[in-house]
Amino acid sequence: MTKPIGSLCNLDCKYCFYLEKEHLYPDKRNFRMSDEVLEAYIRQYIEQQPGPEVSFAWQGGEPTLLGVEFFEKVVALQSKYSGGKSISNALQTNGTLLDDDWGRFLRRHSFLVGLSVDGPRKLHDAYRVDKGQRPTFDKVMRGLGFLKKHQVDFNTLTVVHRENSKHPLEVYRFLKDIGSGFIQFIPLVERKAGVEEEKLGLWLAEPPDPEADAYSGTVTSWSVRPERYGEFLCTIFDEWVTRDVGRYFVQLFDVALGNWIGAGSGLCVFAETCGRAMAMEHNGDLYSCDHYVYPKYKLGNILNGTIGEMADGKRQRKFGDDKRDALPRYCRECEVRFACNGECPKHRFIETPDGEPGLNYLCAAYKRFFNHIDPSMQAMGQLLQRGMAPAMVMEMARERMAASRKGKRGEKKARR
Repeated sequence: MTKPIGSLCNLDCKYCFYLEKEHLYPDKRNFRMSDEVLEAYIRQYIEQQPGPEVSFAWQGGEPTLLGVEFFEKVVALQSKYSGGKSISNALQTNGTLLDDDWGRFLRRHSFLVGLSVDGPRKLHDAYRVDKGQRPTFDKVMRGLGFLKKHQVDFNTLTVVHRENSKHPLEVYRFLKDIGSGFIQFIPLVERKAGVEEEKLGLWLAEPPDPEADAYSGTVTSWSVRPERYGEFLCTIFDEWVTRDVGRYFVQLFDVALGNWIGAGSGLCVFAETCGRAMAMEHNGDLYSCDHYVYPKYKLGNILNGTIGEMADGKRQRKFGDDKRDALPRYCRECEVRFACNGECPKHRFIETPDGEPGLNYLCAAYKRFFNHIDPSMQAMGQLLQRGMAPAMVMEMARERMAASRKGKRGEKKARR
């Protein structure tokens, strides 16, 4: 995950965890990735990929601040060093700076665009504002219009926060209405900084240390509540599994199916171990993860070492294995561990019922969600095993839900 302009952004989203990273790089004049770093990165990244396909992910901050010219240079260097490999690019953007020039470029070079949008106007504008604290919804929709005009492939990334988590179907149906066939939901969980982070000029707490005995920090007012997130996922899943299978693709649901059928997780947060999704800053500094851009997790700089050496080094291997090895007993004995694997270590800052540290803040949400979807996931797995379309699960799910409602009505009558 590459940050060619670091944390610089034209927006000032109230919940953004990355804006504060500019305090780690005080020289604000040099946030643009240099030609030297860009070329070294592209050459190394292509050379050290073992397979015939190489996927680049460009994020920020806001990468479109660099202009089309920067990314013209990107594709030229990729062509120079491709060595016959197939190259693809994904660009995550807030969409507010997109125009016809961007649309033509993105289409011409087959970029996949991830558009950040948190739902309809009121829910999106609750936190996603510009530097003048003005709403951004109209600008985002304008940017989406350019993507559609130039037929650029796009998906949507929705941060699930305190406000939009209360309106799951409104959010989901809005995303479908604007043409998003591929939907990502990212739960927002942040804690207020402690003394050590404040010394660095940061206002959010760094992820918990798995070797610590206890964790501290107050969850921010915009973080999603576990019970709300569980309800959010279950409500959307029920609509999806009865109407939209095969038509709309929700990343979390696809990833869950992979774990249910034994194919493994295609997403790091639900994999047994992690450590392969590193983040590179604008100056070539490489960090263990996008959520771990703190001095103690800096692996080195690509101008002084190679991406491969740092990725396969002892520190990074331990970082990835800690996700599995630091699981508390409560998680190891959980019936949905195979689907959850303790989720992201960044969120493991509460205690288990028996007082052991390291439980995920969203544990209650995932316990509810993964148990809720189990019948449908088993059914889809069986359909796949028989060579049948998973979409056939929709009729089965509708029948099961109808029977469940009928059963509940009967229970009420019996009690009366």
